[in-house]
Amino acid sequence: MAMGRPREFDADAALDQAMEVFWRHGYEGATIAQLTEAMGINPPSLYAAFGNKEGLLKAALDRYTAKRAAWMEGVLSAPTARDVAERMLMGTADSQTDPDNPPGCLLVQGGLACGTGSENVPFELAARRALTEDQLRERFVRATKEGDLKQTADPAALARYLSAVSAGMGVMASSGADREALRQVANVSVKVFEEQSTKR
Repeated sequence: MAMGRPREFDADAALDQAMEVFWRHGYEGATIAQLTEAMGINPPSLYAAFGNKEGLLKAALDRYTAKRAAWMEGVLSAPTARDVAERMLMGTADSQTDPDNPPGCLLVQGGLACGTGSENVPFELAARRALTEDQLRERFVRATKEGDLKQTADPAALARYLSAVSAGMGVMASSGADREALRQVANVSVKVFEEQSTKR
């Protein structure tokens, strides 16, 4: 790693703290002072380790994505497309209202409002959300081939729909919606997959 950091610097722990600041305040709202205080380092150490604020965000997103990957593996391993949708949306309702985390989703919250000089941030977040959508589409293509989904089902549209509902739930959670409200959205949304299933 780059020089200029204290030897006791714990990158993972520091990134967890930075991740929470970005999650709570968004990229634009998170200040260098807030980030360095949360991470327990000084500004020169931040710049030495991550280059700049955007570099820190990308590193925090890498950590967030890595943590999310194990959860997504569990979602995608559900036996049917309908179960994939239920597992993802119920898990979203639970995680985005977990009092141990900021409300909502970092991949949504992080870039809702970005000004001049931060134009790349929304695209970075959108690209990471798109990876999840790609995984869902591939899973639904498989479900169609296996006869779980109707042949008339559109795997890409279903993946996009599920991603959009998940993102919308994140916005609701960040605006104060409780777990029960999000679970209601999840239950209604799962019915779309029941209608597309051959196993109703």
